[in-house]
Amino acid sequence: MRSSRLAYFMIGIFVGAAAGVLAGIMLAPAPGMETRRRLASEASRLGDVARSVAERAESAVETVSSHMDHYLGRDEEVAWRKVQEIRDGVQRYSRTVMSS
Repeated sequence: MRSSRLAYFMIGIFVGAAAGVLAGIMLAPAPGMETRRRLASEASRLGDVARSVAERAESAVETVSSHMDHYLGRDEEVAWRKVQEIRDGVQRYSRTVMSS
């Protein structure tokens, strides 16, 4: 839930930035050819920034995922050890009761 809110927030930032850049370029007093060239240049730059952010986000997700797998695996291992301890305790108790 929290990560989806962050994703929507980041998308909102990029859309807002793109709209701001586009509005600034379109409203700037410059000839049409120059405006189109600047618009293409800014769109390319914004695409590069978006790719860079996406790569960083992907790297962060991979890191978090690897940590989660590690911790979940550790918890599972501890749980199975506890189950085995309980089984051993039940078997010892059963042998004690049966021999009495």
